[in-house]
Order: sequence, then C-alpha cells, then structure tokens
Amino acid sequence: MNDDRNAVIKILFTVVLPICLAISVLGWVLSAANETASVAQAELGPRALLDKYSWFKEAAAQCEAKLASIKVLRSRKDQLDTMYKGMPRQSWVRQDLEQYNLWSSEVAGVTASYNDLAATYNAKMVEVHWKFTNRGDLPAGASEPLPREFKPYMEQ
Repeated sequence: MNDDRNAVIKILFTVVLPICLAISVLGWVLSAANETASVAQAELGPRALLDKYSWFKEAAAQCEAKLASIKVLRSRKDQLDTMYKGMPRQSWVRQDLEQYNLWSSEVAGVTASYNDLAATYNAKMVEVHWKFTNRGDLPAGASEPLPREFKPYMEQ
C-alpha cells in the first residue's frame, strides 16, 4: 500500500505537475500575445493611423493660422508705433493707446497658445509610432508630408 502511494505521488510530480505548469505557462504566453495584438491594432490599425494623421493635419493648420494671426496683430501694432514715432506713449490718443494695449494682449495670448500647440505637435512627432508622418509613408490620398516640427517658444 505504501508502494502504491509512493507510485501515485511519483506520477503526480513527474507527469501531472509538469503538464499543469506547461498549461499555465502556455495560457500566460497566449494571453500576452493576445494583449500585444490588441494594443498593436488599437495603435497601428488603419483607423488609428488615420485619426493620428488627421490630428497632425489639424494641428499643423492651427499652428499656421496662429502664426498668421500673430503677424497681423503685430502689423497693426507696428502701424500705431509708426504713426506715433518719437512720441511718448502717454501722449497718444486714448483710444489708440487702448487699442495698442489690446493688440499687445492678443499677441501674447495667441503666442502662448501657439507655443503650447507647437510643443505638443513636436513631442508627438518624435514618438516612434508616428512613423507614417515621414516622407514616403503617407496615407492614401495625402500629397505632401507634414512639417517635422514647428518652432516653439515664440516671444512677443
């Protein structure tokens, strides 16, 4: 009876336990592979790449629009500076001084907004999973590559 018990224990340790361990390891490996495939599909699938490309197109357009707005606002300020050249600011017409201050404030706000968007754009552009933004790897229908970066941290 003792020999039978020892034989059963020996079979458990030599056959059943390794099979159970192998099944557990296989289950873990398959689970990890499934999760990897899910993440790859979510990050690199056609829909995800199109969404990312669209974000870049919109962000690039916003950066360009902000740069144009800054240029227009600075131009208006420069016109007043030219008009009052050599005059101390306290001698300016009150409405012109208020307008100048308003435009200065707007330039500061648009510049800060541009800096924030440009920094985000540049940070995302250097991430590995944005490879499609490189020349030669454009999505179907895209004719030109996106800018590699926007100059961040403009000052007034």
